[in-house]
Amino acid sequence: MTPEYHMLAWTVVLGLVQLVLAVLVAIKARGLPWALGPRDAAMPRLEGMGGRLDRAFWNLLETFPFFAAVVLAGGALGMHSQATVWGATLFFWARVVYVPVYVMGVPGLRTGIWGLSVVGIVMLLTPLL
Repeated sequence: MTPEYHMLAWTVVLGLVQLVLAVLVAIKARGLPWALGPRDAAMPRLEGMGGRLDRAFWNLLETFPFFAAVVLAGGALGMHSQATVWGATLFFWARVVYVPVYVMGVPGLRTGIWGLSVVGIVMLLTPLL
């Protein structure tokens, strides 16, 4: 398995961890009946740390399809290289760092880290163009 595929797998693990954390915070804020129920009623948006955990998770979901697509396409076409290893690694570690920075509410730094993760995707995409 290439390092790019390893980073893809670890990003899935990261997403699952973020999902569980976001759900646990939502259950704490909204209660177990909400979690077990049909969730028909609109709930207020999560605030504070819980809201930031939830938004960090959804932010990963916005970029993950692009990351997965370029990792899988690069592997299928035999275009993985040292540059794509760096790109996949940059994406993954930027996403790891993104979570605590977002949860702490550090202004500006969160956006910069997000930008680094996008640079990682571009590094993976470049050989495919």
